Amino acid sequence: MRKSAETDFLRISRGAIDDSITQNLNALLTPAQRGFDPTSTSTRQLPSPDHGRSLQPEQCEGFKEKVLFPSWAVRSDVLDYCAGVATSPDPDDPDSVLRQIEDAKARERTVDERLDPYSGRYFPQEARTESLAMLMRNERAVEKIIRMRTWSMLGERCGITSESAEVAFDKWRDTPR
Repeated sequence: MRKSAETDFLRISRGAIDDSITQNLNALLTPAQRGFDPTSTSTRQLPSPDHGRSLQPEQCEGFKEKVLFPSWAVRSDVLDYCAGVATSPDPDDPDSVLRQIEDAKARERTVDERLDPYSGRYFPQEARTESLAMLMRNERAVEKIIRMRTWSMLGERCGITSESAEVAFDKWRDTPR
């Protein structure tokens, strides 16, 4: 498992749905429900602040059910899989023998900080699984922020205020389809 493969997938998936949430929601609006009226250009009309921004509840539900939550589910599954890989032993780690040798040398080393104040320093190299675990923690934090922002935007446009993104997503996942 390469770090760049999963992070590329997550970045592309976020870009397609969450990062472009405004465009995705705008695409749900019907551009002109009544035909073009040439007299509408004769006077300047200032729209209300939320004019044309709110969506029909069924459009919002459809977007959440068919686009947003499935995207979040796939990303959650990828993060869960990678976290599982990061917490399991890595028998194929090519640097494991080298790390064991360095650790043994560090334990046997005589440290006299009066002669060399830097002799006590030892910075062990981290295993691939440790670096993957740290990457996954960072990606989960990014995912949480992205979802909060997306849910906030959805709340503005669709009037969703009753539950958090996590609660709504968990309910969606628990519902059989």
